[in-house]
Amino acid sequence: MIKLIATGKIKDRRLSGLIEDYQKRVRPLAPLEIIEIKDSNPEKEAKDMTTRLGSPGGQTLVIAMDEHGDDLTSKEFSRVLGKHGSISFLIGGPDGLGSAARERAGRTIRLSSMTLTHEMARTLLVEQIYRGLSILRGKPYHRE
Repeated sequence: MIKLIATGKIKDRRLSGLIEDYQKRVRPLAPLEIIEIKDSNPEKEAKDMTTRLGSPGGQTLVIAMDEHGDDLTSKEFSRVLGKHGSISFLIGGPDGLGSAARERAGRTIRLSSMTLTHEMARTLLVEQIYRGLSILRGKPYHRE
């Protein structure tokens, strides 16, 4: 199970359409759930995120998405997806992730060293999830 917990709604219909397209592509490969939480302040958002994650024990890897995180290639990212049966990704709002969300994460990854809007970050992450699962399954989507 892959869960993406993200702050805010996607307001741009074009990005929303892209996310929906990649969600449809991911479905045959793995279950993907996207949970939107209300945009407020980082600490309140982090509390809501950790509540949605449930108890800290268990087999779920929690990954915070942050511009200061590890820089992975798509193949390295696919290996992360392949090693864990259950992964939850956290995407903060305009002011980033709160401390409770960062502390809960077992790993921090970045999509870019540049700052991205939460809408763009969500779009890119869902595409990379599809790409990573395609790599794992030997599908021709990813080219070297």
